[in-house]
Amino acid sequence: MGTSRPCRKPMPSSSATHGLWGLVDCNSFYASCEQVFRPDLRGKAIVVLSNNDGCIIARSAEAKKLGIAMGEPYYKVQGLLKAKEVNVFSSNFPLYGDLSNRVMATMEEICPHIEQYSIDEAFIPLRGALAVNAEDIAVTLKETILRWTGIPVSVGVGPTRTLSKVANHLAKKGNGICVLRQDAPYQDILSKVPAEDIWGIGRRQAAKLALAGIRNAWQLAQANDAWLRKRLTVMGWQTALELRGIPVLDQDTTPTPRKSVVCSRSFGERIRDRGLLAEAIAAFTARAAERMRRGELLTRGIAVHIRTSYFEQQHQYEQTAQRVFRQGTNDTSFLQRTAAQILAEIFSPGFAYAKAGVLLFDLIPARSQQTSLLPSPETDPKRRELMTALDKINAKHGRDTVRFAAEGLQGQVWKMKQNKRSPRYTTEWEELPTAYCK
Repeated sequence: MGTSRPCRKPMPSSSATHGLWGLVDCNSFYASCEQVFRPDLRGKAIVVLSNNDGCIIARSAEAKKLGIAMGEPYYKVQGLLKAKEVNVFSSNFPLYGDLSNRVMATMEEICPHIEQYSIDEAFIPLRGALAVNAEDIAVTLKETILRWTGIPVSVGVGPTRTLSKVANHLAKKGNGICVLRQDAPYQDILSKVPAEDIWGIGRRQAAKLALAGIRNAWQLAQANDAWLRKRLTVMGWQTALELRGIPVLDQDTTPTPRKSVVCSRSFGERIRDRGLLAEAIAAFTARAAERMRRGELLTRGIAVHIRTSYFEQQHQYEQTAQRVFRQGTNDTSFLQRTAAQILAEIFSPGFAYAKAGVLLFDLIPARSQQTSLLPSPETDPKRRELMTALDKINAKHGRDTVRFAAEGLQGQVWKMKQNKRSPRYTTEWEELPTAYCK
């Protein structure tokens, strides 16, 4: 297999007129968020736990140096964390989401257009003067984001998105900034990047490449185009083109619209009561509908899922059911009523439920909704105004300031375990930090 891989024919270099791509990535984002309002923790080991304080999902650089693994169950390393004096936090997603929004807003103040890739990453197309002054732009982004939000970031710049990912990886190992231009010595750089670390190459593809003698990014970039198309499909071939400095992943600049929204949680305690389970389903539906409205989307279907714990030896139960709507909607009340009807059909008494979730599917842009001559609760304009008012109030005064009675009262038993959660410093009035002047 190793001798069957032909080399590609020489290809012309990409034109400099394509500009550059920047990638801004927050360093150890969840841990950095915890340090913003706790400067005493800077330079100390921090880990953040998943829902219900189950597993480690984030580590500061200091925690990584201690050999603490990502995804490690908390109960297994609890003794080690205590012995090493590691600071442990429950996940605080309202805080992380708000600080993410602030980071993205800061980028938009500096660059005219950004493309958010995840909660802690964004691509930035650099054209014209921005490309010419890429080094200065990278420095400005890094320093301004840290000064305005308290979040440290690394900035990588390259002729393609894939190369900007490589540059960002190098930036994290250096001073936080790395700019690769068209005439960069790619061979020296890419030869040090293992195939499994390339953006867009998964473990299975890396295993296929290894059988053909391709073990790093430079070897992938030099592989024959026809061979790549056959073995790695078009996406793998496009990754190789990007590694050569030929941008192909930005041809369609319109972001792909979301097809679904999911909100699901494992419960802090097992639930046997249908009323409590209905409250959880109603709350999850409200969260999913809020995200959908934020993206100016409508759903044409909802699914509800409930299950017991997979670790139970006996008395297991799992069920899912769905509804399809005549018209798209993002009305929380309508969706909650529909979810309650579905739950009534699939609920079975006598079981201790461990998890539930809501899926809103077949999403469409709100502006493309087809009108109907028949009156429908899904498209009532007064309901749309009510949802807009609801979102504005909760955005201004904090989540759940106004909510539907179906979601129950504060302190529900189905809430996640968050015994080590830090205050929601930026989204809850009661938890705002207090400054004292002496």
